[in-house]
Amino acid sequence: MNVPNVVGDWQEYQSKEWAGLRVRVHSLKKAVPPRGRDQAAKGLTYVSFQVTFENRGSEYFSISLSSHPYHYEVRVGAGGHGAFIDEGGSDRIRDFNLYPQRRVTATLYLAAPPMQLKQLDIQISPNIDGESSFGYVWVGGLGVHEGSTRLGSRASTAEPGVANEVERFLKATTSDES
Repeated sequence: MNVPNVVGDWQEYQSKEWAGLRVRVHSLKKAVPPRGRDQAAKGLTYVSFQVTFENRGSEYFSISLSSHPYHYEVRVGAGGHGAFIDEGGSDRIRDFNLYPQRRVTATLYLAAPPMQLKQLDIQISPNIDGESSFGYVWVGGLGVHEGSTRLGSRASTAEPGVANEVERFLKATTSDES
């Protein structure tokens, strides 16, 4: 992968053993965990996002997305500072057998200073069938429109931000290769 995914994009696993498995980071929004705020996040703004795995293959996969920083990591702001991850409020996926034509989703919560939430880098590296997987990265931010996941069709009404910069880069790269 030469460029990161934009929040909302699907990413196929590039492995013969995991053929048909794909992952998506989506639904980034302000939200507080259902169990309430963690005291360590005092003065920070909470956001949530979802991670969905989909099995379009013919075999089942055992998926684990449960521990920060081993399975997921979130960096915020232009400096790439670590966000506060609310592990107690977040959902986990532990040794879930994901059968063909099925999905499984976890909702993760984090907190950071409000100004840093305009730029997020989210890396997802679950265990698949007991093995660590490659960490794919998504970029986005609060206030940035989550683009359509259809090829070549992003909303033109998106506010300026990281997602638009990535979109312009991808278009420039694609046109250079043609």
